[in-house]
Amino acid sequence: MKVLMSGNEAIARGAYECGVTFAAAYPGTPSTEITEEFSKYEGVYAEWSPNEKVALEVAIGASLAGANAMAVMKHVGVNVAADPLFTVSYTGTNGGLVIVTADDPSLHSSQNEQDNRNYAKFAKIPMIEPSDSAEAKDFIRIAFEIARKFDTPVFLRTTTRLSHSKSVVETGEPKPSGAVLEIRHDPRKYVMVPANARLRRLAVEERMKKLAEFAETFPENRIEMNDPSMGIVAAGMAYSYAREAFPEASFLKLGMVHPIPAGMIRAFAARVDRLYVVEELDPFLEEQIRALGLPVAGKEHLPFTNEFDPGIVETALSGKAANVKALPQVTIPPRPPNLCPGCPHRGLFYVLGKTKTFVAGDIGCYTLSFMKPLAGLHSCICMGASVGMAHGMSKALGEGGHGKVVGVIGDSTFIHSGITSLLNTVYNQSDVVIVICDNRTTAMTGMQQHPATGYTLQGARTRQLDIPSLGTVLGIENVRVINPLDLKETREVIKEELERKGPSLVVAQSPCALLLKKKGGEEKPLRIDPDVCTGCKVCLGLGCPAISWRKFDAETEKTFKKKTKKQEGIAVIDRDLCNGCTLCSQVCKFKAVEEAK
Repeated sequence: MKVLMSGNEAIARGAYECGVTFAAAYPGTPSTEITEEFSKYEGVYAEWSPNEKVALEVAIGASLAGANAMAVMKHVGVNVAADPLFTVSYTGTNGGLVIVTADDPSLHSSQNEQDNRNYAKFAKIPMIEPSDSAEAKDFIRIAFEIARKFDTPVFLRTTTRLSHSKSVVETGEPKPSGAVLEIRHDPRKYVMVPANARLRRLAVEERMKKLAEFAETFPENRIEMNDPSMGIVAAGMAYSYAREAFPEASFLKLGMVHPIPAGMIRAFAARVDRLYVVEELDPFLEEQIRALGLPVAGKEHLPFTNEFDPGIVETALSGKAANVKALPQVTIPPRPPNLCPGCPHRGLFYVLGKTKTFVAGDIGCYTLSFMKPLAGLHSCICMGASVGMAHGMSKALGEGGHGKVVGVIGDSTFIHSGITSLLNTVYNQSDVVIVICDNRTTAMTGMQQHPATGYTLQGARTRQLDIPSLGTVLGIENVRVINPLDLKETREVIKEELERKGPSLVVAQSPCALLLKKKGGEEKPLRIDPDVCTGCKVCLGLGCPAISWRKFDAETEKTFKKKTKKQEGIAVIDRDLCNGCTLCSQVCKFKAVEEAK
């Protein structure tokens, strides 16, 4: 049956059809939907692990037990999983092990723009890269075949465009993988003490030689000869862009990007007049082709940053503007990203933004609070960094009257990589206030479960982590739980903990507004009485999307009973956006906010 599927859906379907039974992941755009979709199939096990390192480790364990196992993560997640990654390259597996890495050119939802093809070369692990959804479905099967044939973990690389764009996929019935579930006791292979690791290091080099030979006859590496005046080497979505931009050109389409088929590349180069490499981000293929002594052009024409499209490729390689029809010019107001109406983070960062302390931030929805008018967050590096950064700043500043530093982290992110950092602040005793934004879900990537929600990915009830109790167990004496939608309580607790000596933990507990909506929570929208509003604009300082400013004109000015001479307009609440969080009513000194009738 032919269906329209995203690349992520296709990977999940392909895994199911080829008999994969195990998947572990930490949610992260653009990879999240792979594991979500896979978890819906019959007879499979899928989990959200606390972080990507754990996800890879449990997938390694499943593969050592003979299963075909898949670990799924976005590109920066591989950084977290790098420790077990580099060593499982040495040990190999028993069953199949595939690591899906979803790169994010143009940083649509990421803090950096790294090219994870470099990980394949660095860790000495083969990598294959599909160019559309149909290939995504087929390539996950191929990845497991390579993994089992060569006793190696295999990377399957996608990018945001492939992950989320849709194309036609032909589905089939699931087939048994032939995997035999058994534990093999082989310490020389699996125990990486130096004596064993030295032997396995040699095995890795031998494996890479065999993989390089395999790459020469790998069916997904193919030459497509057309006009020999232009030859293009490309893989993944870059191939799709180049094929659309130059349909008459000759192509070496690489399905395997590491190791590269050196002989095939030389043969292709000999058949074309000019050789180009079209690849997003790093000159990964270009540098290796140059190392073969072949003249090739690439990054002197094409940009190093951001994702491509056919127009970018055509303009770069032809030197002419792409023949594309311009879209009609539509003027729309600028709309920066913002916290949702009713978001519990808004109350917390409204308070933090009015303190003079440095707030070390983290990865999550709340990162948006760095923007005005909240301006309540001052740094963001990576998952879990806020706690360690706050501790480091505190120790560096010492007791010189600089005041306490605040570190802010979400509940899912705290579980991901904040727990050990919090333990460190207690062990080394710094003057910090750590705030955990506990909104009961992994909100930023689409409301996924985590160990503090009480449910697994597949919907089973489970133990629910008690975050305040964990803080006490770690040794923090001052643990406070607040409702961040209560501004008075939030102000008082933050003020008290900033003045207290030693580390403090504040758990800001309130469910995500979208989670409440999903569960059918009652919403009571508010309105602003135009005859009471004085136009002071204090409520606009909340940055709530539901609140806007209506400037008086000659007509509307006549309709208001009360108006000061200096009043320029009034604040207005859009009842279709408002969910009645009451933050605006708490900051309004004139009691102009009331429940909408």
